[in-house]
Amino acid sequence: MNFFHEIRKHILAAIQALVADGDLPEGTDASRVTAEPPRDESHGDISTNAAMVLAKPAGKNPRELAEKLVAKLQNIGLIAEVSVAGPGFVNIRMVDEFWDQQLLTILEAGADYGKSNLGLGEKINLEYVSANPTGPIHAGHGRVAVVADVLANLLEKVGYAVTREYYINDAGGQAKKLACSSYLRYREALGEDIGEIPEGYYPGPYLKDVGQAIADRDGDKWLSLDEEEWLDPFREFAVNAMMSAIREDLKLMGITHEVFTSEMDLQRSGAVDRAVADLEEQGLLYTGVLEPPKGKVVEDWEPRPQLLFKATEFGDDVDRPLKKSDGTWTYFTGDIAYHYDKFQRGFKQMINVWGADHGGYVKRIVSAVNAITRGDGRLDVILSQMVNFFDNGVAVKMSKRAGTFVTVRDVIEKVGKDVFRFMMVSRKSDAHLDFDFKKVMEQTKDNPVFYVNYAHARSHSVMRMAKQEFPDIDPTQLSDAPLKRLRDEDEIRLLKLLAGWPRQVEIAAQAHEPHRLCYYLYEVAGQFHMLWNKGKDEAILRFILPDDRELTRARLAMIKGVQAVIASGLTIFGVEPVEEMH
Repeated sequence: MNFFHEIRKHILAAIQALVADGDLPEGTDASRVTAEPPRDESHGDISTNAAMVLAKPAGKNPRELAEKLVAKLQNIGLIAEVSVAGPGFVNIRMVDEFWDQQLLTILEAGADYGKSNLGLGEKINLEYVSANPTGPIHAGHGRVAVVADVLANLLEKVGYAVTREYYINDAGGQAKKLACSSYLRYREALGEDIGEIPEGYYPGPYLKDVGQAIADRDGDKWLSLDEEEWLDPFREFAVNAMMSAIREDLKLMGITHEVFTSEMDLQRSGAVDRAVADLEEQGLLYTGVLEPPKGKVVEDWEPRPQLLFKATEFGDDVDRPLKKSDGTWTYFTGDIAYHYDKFQRGFKQMINVWGADHGGYVKRIVSAVNAITRGDGRLDVILSQMVNFFDNGVAVKMSKRAGTFVTVRDVIEKVGKDVFRFMMVSRKSDAHLDFDFKKVMEQTKDNPVFYVNYAHARSHSVMRMAKQEFPDIDPTQLSDAPLKRLRDEDEIRLLKLLAGWPRQVEIAAQAHEPHRLCYYLYEVAGQFHMLWNKGKDEAILRFILPDDRELTRARLAMIKGVQAVIASGLTIFGVEPVEEMH
């Protein structure tokens, strides 16, 4: 579907013809030759760097080589014009009929338009959310969740086999604090005055239900026992309760993970020991003494021998300790084991989407994955910045349920799942996002959620009105419409935008940047709305012309193309394309 690939094939064929003519040497490497839109659309529809990248290895002048390439390309059907620009760029302009053909492709594909086999079925493990199971999902985690979930849909759109995974951090210090906090609420449920919740514990009232549930089930069974006896049962019960609530929050966002992996289960399986043994076998472990942390004074720091991983051999800034002073494994060691487990499950390509506060951890885990997989595994970590919530410009900081933060449930109850999902991917993930409850519900051009969905709804409205004017027109049978009559410059521009959708999908997938599609859909919606308004000023440009049935059918075909592209994009976002606005 990506017509740039087809044009590149013609360019490569022209290069081979130049090789046959002796203008380029045998064995010319054309792998860096591109076919993409020119920076200035007035220069044409497609630009190639072929002459620029091939001239130097061939000992040729770029412009002279470009002229020879032009001679090979100018007689290809559907190419209207080929020209040389600047130091040797070749610009190509397609005939209008070419865009008619692209529209027919869109009509045939429908919402599947943009789908491809770019990924060739390669397996990708996409781990996201993985919030400590210590309370409801807050809205910052919600952004991480949606960005990753949309990325998963996007990667599947272009042919990757994606497994969505949630890593349950149920073995570390936070899970212990959760258990202790739940034990306090258990004592409270049995009538004890527990006073103020200690510093570092979880004060949220949501744990009252956990404590009450254990009290209802077990009575005072745990009151007289030592911590070592009640800690694991309380941790397990509390984690299960929190994960049940988290799954409900994920469901509210329209998110389903195929795999949930428990850190505790991983440790009990011996995965950590196996990963450490593998690193030791590779000669990547040693006992050494680290320098004190740079940039800050740690009063209780003292030099001591530690088991260290040679992270610097794989791009990290310092070697990393694998054991704590008490002899237990560090969190980092568990993470190495977890990614080793993913690799052993057949995932050579892994993507983690984390909050931006984990930025300092990226280099070490990427280096570890490189080491533990012997260079066969690839890990990309995407960082997602925080969301700042406002209501009509006033900062929103509190949650009725959690007491200290805005939860996903709070937001979705106010604006709905679709608005939440669209807004979470409306900006690049590493940029802060301002979310104003009032503005995201406004029906204005400045609200991208409304603007894009309104274009989809308006296109359906046009179809309904056309059916009233021409009852015999079948909106599902427009492939034989006289598309050559779509010749207004703004109609052609819209067709070009629609035809560029597959390329945008592929670029966004390869860059792991789904926000690019929001911008593109906004541009498509803007061009469609502009044509609507233009028709109000110039009657001949209206979508429905009572005196011209065939031109109406051609414009309806164009509008079906708008529907298909917007529906394709909103489906990737996990947003329902609406047919009517209320």
